[in-house]
Amino acid sequence: MTVDRSSTSPSPSQAISRRRVLCTIGAHAVALPILSWLDDSTALAVDTYEPLNRYPRMVHEFFVRQVRESGERHIHELNQLQTKADAEQYVRGAQDRIRQAFGPDPGRTPLNPRVTSVVERDGYRIENIIFDSRPGFPVTANLYIPTGVTGPMPAVVGTCGHSTNGKAEPAYQSFAQGLARQGYVCLIYDPIGQGERLQYIKDDLSSQIGVGVREHLHAGNQQFLVGEFFGMWRAWDGIRALDYLLTRTEVDKQRIGVTGNSGGGTMTTWLCGVDQRWAMAAPSCFVTTFRRNVENELP
Repeated sequence: MTVDRSSTSPSPSQAISRRRVLCTIGAHAVALPILSWLDDSTALAVDTYEPLNRYPRMVHEFFVRQVRESGERHIHELNQLQTKADAEQYVRGAQDRIRQAFGPDPGRTPLNPRVTSVVERDGYRIENIIFDSRPGFPVTANLYIPTGVTGPMPAVVGTCGHSTNGKAEPAYQSFAQGLARQGYVCLIYDPIGQGERLQYIKDDLSSQIGVGVREHLHAGNQQFLVGEFFGMWRAWDGIRALDYLLTRTEVDKQRIGVTGNSGGGTMTTWLCGVDQRWAMAAPSCFVTTFRRNVENELP
């Protein structure tokens, strides 16, 4: 009987030779100690690894210690306040320190207010206004005035955050409209370097260096060189906005407040420190301590 073995014999590609088996076993024998060593070295690296220091921290840590010590002194000072007179004296001292930090007022000059247009809306009207906070330094603003109301009304100065379009930001428009519908006069103005108040413009009226923070930093750095403080320029716009509201017959001069969000929250807080005529203030999305900023590496 003849057996056909061609159909049961493995093909050359399927056959496993003794040479291949020995080579495979040898390779594994060599690789296992290497893999074991790699595992051990990796574990050792994890045990001894220290976080990379991106930059020297000596100066930063020095200032963190300084502000922490200052914060402890501040808490101790607050704990000593026992009476209303103590609290009032503390507030006056804080206001004096803020005034020292911001520097003197530049001096009041004519506001030269002008109304460029009026928009009538349901329940209120909007006056587009320009006034000069300093000679030749116009501030663009919107004044929202409730209609159908008799007698002086409470008023609010609205300070904008870092919106590219300043007072035209829908959120700020909504906030001002909402106040007007509730019977408040609201003046909201463009910050320097935002909205209609770009300072470093190209021929097409766009900013050369970037709207908002970039313009603020650029102007601030220039002013440092001549002993000026950009924060006082910003605050002075708000002070003069208050001065303007005091000229309006629709406004109750004893009830003028200030509020703002983010960068506007910063301005609201500053304005409380440099001017004591505000009846109320409501900063939003800002209030923190300098200590926390320094600890967060964002002085």
